[in-house]
Amino acid sequence: QAQMEESGGGSVQAGGSLRLSCAASEYLGSKYCMAWFRRAPGMAREGVATIDSDGTTSYKDFAKGRFTISVDAAENTLTLQMSSLRPGDTAMYYCAAGHRYCSPDFSLDDYNYWGQGTQVTVST
Repeated sequence: QAQMEESGGGSVQAGGSLRLSCAASEYLGSKYCMAWFRRAPGMAREGVATIDSDGTTSYKDFAKGRFTISVDAAENTLTLQMSSLRPGDTAMYYCAAGHRYCSPDFSLDDYNYWGQGTQVTVST
């Protein structure tokens, strides 16, 4: 059972940048999907971006052009580089991983492992 641990959250002013990292405690295998989700107060969890083991990435519209997801397979580490942050990006950000290719609809069923979350707060 892999453990996922996020880091890199914090407070930033609108227009700023943050880099989130997520370390998996063990090798996820040759076939996997890794992702970032977020949940704003009072809102449902929503997908942000996915990347699978063949390097295919997918982004929700709000993340396109501002966020970049990447993975260091050798280090079992997932990263989300966020720029041009907006107050609407304020949320708890979660990383997730699963032993299958990512589905295009950010289905929660794709993921076997979840981190505890890291808070991102963007102020005006």
